[in-house]
Amino acid sequence: MTDLSGFRVAVLATDGFEESELTEPVKALKEAGATVTVVSPKSGEIQGVKHHEKSKKVKVDRTISEVRADDFDAVELPGGALNADALRAEPAVQRFLKAIESAGKPIAVICHGPWSLISAGLVQGRTLTSYHTIKDDVRNAGGSWVDREVVEDGNWVSSRQPSDIPAFNRAMLKLFSQKRSIIR
Repeated sequence: MTDLSGFRVAVLATDGFEESELTEPVKALKEAGATVTVVSPKSGEIQGVKHHEKSKKVKVDRTISEVRADDFDAVELPGGALNADALRAEPAVQRFLKAIESAGKPIAVICHGPWSLISAGLVQGRTLTSYHTIKDDVRNAGGSWVDREVVEDGNWVSSRQPSDIPAFNRAMLKLFSQKRSIIR
């Protein structure tokens, strides 16, 4: 089993996150011993969805205005079209992701999550996957989009959709574990 004890992961999300793409990676991270912080532009709770239908709410631990990239060792970006579209428009989210990337910290992203990376100007020259409906956005931002369950590119791991979560979680834990030994 992967040991991520003491490893600090920010999960960036807001209303409209795809429930399984937040809750299942968070569960895997916590089971591996990571400290997980749900970070959002707003405080309180955020509303999840199962595709189009409302599902459970998740408590926000800290707002994006309260955190810095130095507070974390890695980031997980769940999908959900409404979630990703709202996050990508937040300058504070863009600054946070640029700082995480600049520090070489790992990023795990699934489904529509790459929209935030695109808006932060980080996709140029990267190879990744996403939900198929945003492949043109990835390509137009200078990235190489591939249709695979999991794509690993340096400090990034990406997946397409909820059915990829088991493979996504394995790749995320592996990447975070590798980076943990470098960071510590």
